[in-house]
Amino acid sequence: MDLELRHLRVICAVADTGSVTKAAARLGLAQPALSAQLHRIERALGGALFERDRRGARPTALGELVLARARVLLPAVRGLQDDVCRMTGSGGGPDHCRIGAVNTPVLIGLVHRFSSEFPQAQVTTLTSWSVVELVGTLVAGRLDFVVIGLCGTAAPPEERGLAWRTVGVDAVGVLLPEADPLANAADVRLADLAAKRWAATRGEGCFGDCFAAECAKAGFTPLPAYETDIVSCIALAQEGSAAVLCKPTLPPMAGLRALPLTGAPLRWRHLLGWHEESPAAPLAAKMAAYAEEAFAEAVRRNPGYAKWLDHNVGDMG
Repeated sequence: MDLELRHLRVICAVADTGSVTKAAARLGLAQPALSAQLHRIERALGGALFERDRRGARPTALGELVLARARVLLPAVRGLQDDVCRMTGSGGGPDHCRIGAVNTPVLIGLVHRFSSEFPQAQVTTLTSWSVVELVGTLVAGRLDFVVIGLCGTAAPPEERGLAWRTVGVDAVGVLLPEADPLANAADVRLADLAAKRWAATRGEGCFGDCFAAECAKAGFTPLPAYETDIVSCIALAQEGSAAVLCKPTLPPMAGLRALPLTGAPLRWRHLLGWHEESPAAPLAAKMAAYAEEAFAEAVRRNPGYAKWLDHNVGDMG
């Protein structure tokens, strides 16, 4: 495995926080995923980078060497990218906008609004299930804006110079076939889904752990979940083979209903991110407004959910 800049960012995050768990939260990764990545980095470098115990993670001699080089290389690469952008005028501005997004109802409305105001502008999009990938591409200067999702109150990645704005909050819901008796209500109690198999799109962060914790509060352990793409999730829901975790702002689909979970035990925040020093930064306020409008429009597409939100604002906190 060749050492990459993203690996250096992982090493710096562990050193800065003194903990693999805290570093995972900063980077928007699940702790087991970050631990596995750190092990791969250490194997590639030929030795342990950190001493880990109950008190945290402390750099070894090899770790100190790698950290010293990383703290020189990362700012140098970031400075080079900034200089290139300033010299070439590449990226951002009303002539060109590059937007990355996870699976979100915000992207289409955001692009539509930008294109309506700047009809001559070229718009390119990148979709990914990985927040880490999108943020890395944003930091590298290959994207102007990203729309990501985070579970509950989880903090967005703390890369230097990045700015974040919450543009909408969804109550996590479930996608069920209309023939399911539970689909006739305004919302669904998590406990009433205890016997269901589950499905969800691939993702990162703490959502899986938060979901398991809420199921435990509801008195059950969830059956193993299918982790797959959105098309397969929809097919599983249509067949009645799985209850699909979803955002109720999904576009309406024939034969299916997207319903919030009673009491909003799980929430999903949609955030717009950009680099404060990028050429696109002057557009940030306008793009945030577009994204907020796009989220509101997505809510209106599901009148039942819009009505539910009006009566459950307190639950959404």
